[in-house]
Amino acid sequence: MIDVQRLRVLRVVAEHGSFNQAAAALRLTPSAVSQHVAALERSLGTQVVARSTRGVTLTQAGHIMVGAAEAVAAELEHAQQQVARLSTGRTQLSVATFTSGGRLLLPAALTRLTAVHPRTVLHIREGEPEDTLPLVRQGAVDLALAYHFDGPLPVGPGPSSRLEWTPLLEDPLHVVLPRVHRLADRDALDLAELAAEPWVLGCLKTEAYLRRYAERAGFDPEVRGTTTDYFFARSLVAAGMGISLIPSIALAPEIPGLCTVPIKSPGPIRHIGVATISRGDRPHVTTFIHALREQALQHIGH
Repeated sequence: MIDVQRLRVLRVVAEHGSFNQAAAALRLTPSAVSQHVAALERSLGTQVVARSTRGVTLTQAGHIMVGAAEAVAAELEHAQQQVARLSTGRTQLSVATFTSGGRLLLPAALTRLTAVHPRTVLHIREGEPEDTLPLVRQGAVDLALAYHFDGPLPVGPGPSSRLEWTPLLEDPLHVVLPRVHRLADRDALDLAELAAEPWVLGCLKTEAYLRRYAERAGFDPEVRGTTTDYFFARSLVAAGMGISLIPSIALAPEIPGLCTVPIKSPGPIRHIGVATISRGDRPHVTTFIHALREQALQHIGH
């Protein structure tokens, strides 16, 4: 019989890539963490991590066991919610979201959910997809409103096959310029035309994405500022610090003195959707996803 606590320890080790960091997260000693992992390996008869001076990495067997650990954690969380519903008559729904997507899609979807399922208790937490998608896998949240660029979902260590992804909308990134800029009256821009411009950006991932596209266009962008807020980045553009690359859903409210110009195809796009673990007994989750899709369709229609 595999010890559930040992699986939990392995999952945290995989998340942090180090016995020391996992020990701090679990409030155990590094020696205790190492002993849990070693005991799990003895019970399985094979290694689950490869140890080195740079930390630890999962073996193939380790990846399988982390997937099992997440499945167990999700099932235990689901069982706890069912028991709570029996005793209180109320259903819990925990939703993770990134900021701009939540601002656009969540309010009306939440209103729709509470109208259909009035005894649902809602919990909202904000976070970027690389932080929230693993929470869905582990059962810590019921669903995540998330996005990815042109690569795979940023699900973190461990298998992603348990996640069900429902696409909602495509969110193209636009160039934001001062109205007095020499290119402000263009219908669309090629990134190569912006090679000499300074940039201020709304998040680190946008900077990495810009650099990737700029490399294809043959230049290295001069980034003078990176913020964690798209409105702040646009405010810096209005102050004359440079230009910016902003997702379409983060272009409101308008800031006087600025204009927005699309990037010529194929331009950078965020793909927005909902990540869940498929279950057949969660009508409130189904209602909520349908409400999010309705809101996304309304946005596309505008």
